[in-house]
Amino acid sequence: MVDAPSHPWSSGVPGPADFDRPSSARVYDFLLGGTSHGAVDRVLGRDLLRAEPLVESIARENRSFLRRAVTFLAHAGIDQFLDLGSGIPTMGNTHEVARRVRPDARVAYVDIDPVAVAHGELLLGPGSQGITATHADLRHPEAVLAAPAVTQVLDLDRPVAVLMFSVLQHVPDADDPAGVVRGYLSRVVPGSALAVSHFSGDDPRIDSEAIRRLTRAYAGGTATPRSGADLAAIIGDVELVEPGLVYAAQWRPEAGRHQGPLDTACCGHRAAVGFVRG
Repeated sequence: MVDAPSHPWSSGVPGPADFDRPSSARVYDFLLGGTSHGAVDRVLGRDLLRAEPLVESIARENRSFLRRAVTFLAHAGIDQFLDLGSGIPTMGNTHEVARRVRPDARVAYVDIDPVAVAHGELLLGPGSQGITATHADLRHPEAVLAAPAVTQVLDLDRPVAVLMFSVLQHVPDADDPAGVVRGYLSRVVPGSALAVSHFSGDDPRIDSEAIRRLTRAYAGGTATPRSGADLAAIIGDVELVEPGLVYAAQWRPEAGRHQGPLDTACCGHRAAVGFVRG
């Protein structure tokens, strides 16, 4: 493993067609209050907000879970992170969070959206040592793990945290999401970890069907809600840490956080963190 070169970003150069349809990465950026999105993404984002007003809270709570999960894993000793379906690395991204605990943390971002990868280049700059982004489809673990920008920063002979935040819902049943997860976890050493969040299909407060219908516009595929039991089957035999598989807001909330009925259970994502044991 060597340090990434001055311009570590991957090959996908976006063309005009990539801006014609909204992407989950850019709509997510819009919902988080970012600036790395276009008019077509704002239109869909506003449609989602009208159909399900809690969708902004869903996005923000998922981002908060990322922060807590990555912080936990960094304190647990992990200093390598593979962020699959990473989207646009705006404020509070994986490497910023990890490096607050481990300044030498290394992060390989992977996303199917070439626009998200190109935005990453602009946001992070060419001098970001130990951080790369790859334009790739996470459904193909072997290809992702062999990508030059991944191998430049990650040493698979040491523990790696595999991060799948709000992305497995874009992997349809026909593409075997459980097999995708196994494809990554079978290649990492014991002591590695999985952190996952998934759009919930059994949260009665959320109009998941409206979200499914509207996200059919995504170039990368619609968001398929799944139940907690479905997600448990997908992640398999990972040894989950407390509190197990719960709603994202219930996973180790920050001390002093308001614990009202909406805040403690809102909303929309199931989440879990666990370790790969030998």
